[in-house]
Amino acid sequence: MLYYLFEYFDKTLDLPGTGVFQYITFRSALAFMLSLLLSTIYGKRVINFLRRQQVGETVRELGLAGQNEKAGTPTMGGLIIIFATLIPVLLFARLHNIYIVLLIVTTLWMGTIGFVDDYIKIFKKDKQGLKGIFKVIGQVGLGIIVGAVLYFNPAVTVRTDTGRTDVFKTSANTTIVTPAPIEEKSTATTIPFVKNNEFDYAEVLSFMGDGYEKWAWLIFIPVVIFIITAVSNGANLTDGIDGLAAGTSAISVLALGIFTFVSGNIIFSNYLNIMYIPNSGEMTVFISAFVGALIGFLWYNSYPASVFMGDTGSLTIGGIIAVLAIAVRKEILIVLFCGIFLAESASVIIQVSYFKYTKKRFGEGRRIFLMSPLHHHYQKKGYHESKIVTRFWIVAVMLAILSIITLKLR
Repeated sequence: MLYYLFEYFDKTLDLPGTGVFQYITFRSALAFMLSLLLSTIYGKRVINFLRRQQVGETVRELGLAGQNEKAGTPTMGGLIIIFATLIPVLLFARLHNIYIVLLIVTTLWMGTIGFVDDYIKIFKKDKQGLKGIFKVIGQVGLGIIVGAVLYFNPAVTVRTDTGRTDVFKTSANTTIVTPAPIEEKSTATTIPFVKNNEFDYAEVLSFMGDGYEKWAWLIFIPVVIFIITAVSNGANLTDGIDGLAAGTSAISVLALGIFTFVSGNIIFSNYLNIMYIPNSGEMTVFISAFVGALIGFLWYNSYPASVFMGDTGSLTIGGIIAVLAIAVRKEILIVLFCGIFLAESASVIIQVSYFKYTKKRFGEGRRIFLMSPLHHHYQKKGYHESKIVTRFWIVAVMLAILSIITLKLR
């Protein structure tokens, strides 16, 4: 909203200094600072409100050290992350930008699913929360919306060089011929560590003959659904000990912020020889607000936690990261910058699969990990949870750096 106000001041009233709001970097800095202030200053008030409403965590007996002390700690703290993200975005972002609209919808959509899940657990005294089928339906519904918008909306394009050329005359009467970039609809994505690193989902349907490109949505939308479902569930599984999900998510989102900024800037994208995605740079404002909210939430969620994010926060975080990665055409890189989510999810899948296999074959279920998800395995081994979180953060930083250097490492 402030963006449009200062745009009016700049273009209509020509007030000095108001044009600074046209710069993404300036608005991103403001969004970060405001979200950080909101989450730290007003976060305490939200926690006190949740405590008065007796919105406390019910802890299952898992035999973990320090587990009983967490009983009664306020949950639904994801509300802090949501509000501290959306308020700066509404103030500083260009709200007519299709990517910003998608991210706001994602935040509210996944936040609602998580809130309903937490509400059922706390007030209905049902530890299972929202039935899994309804969570999946919600995730699939969001995937359909995001996939359809990214595929069909005319504002979602990439810019490529074609055989057409632009001819320029300089003052020295020298002729310069350059390729003329054009914006076009595309389902191309980026493959890391490969020189010609673009893959078009439409190519999967090339066997259909001429005109196969118009059916690319049959591949693209299911891929979007899978990614949103997988990443949101991965974030949910990671939210098991104080500060783990919020800290690793902040690191991953920072890496995504670099991708959105360079992909949305024609100068940097040309220099790095990466796909230029018009208007995608605006997502940097959203990311800045989101990172500020996550860091501010860590003020209260770090060990010993004063509040838990609950599914309200974890599902929202996973959904936002997934949509950001898809929008900036870096969804394949999720296995790197969301490596912690992947490891947590894989540990559960491996544990359950191996248990079922050994029970069927030997009559007794056996386990690979002492407990899954992975962070509980290390707790069972005797590591303090603050040490586990710190080491997971270090791994997340290493994975984020590796993801960033794929911009030039091919």
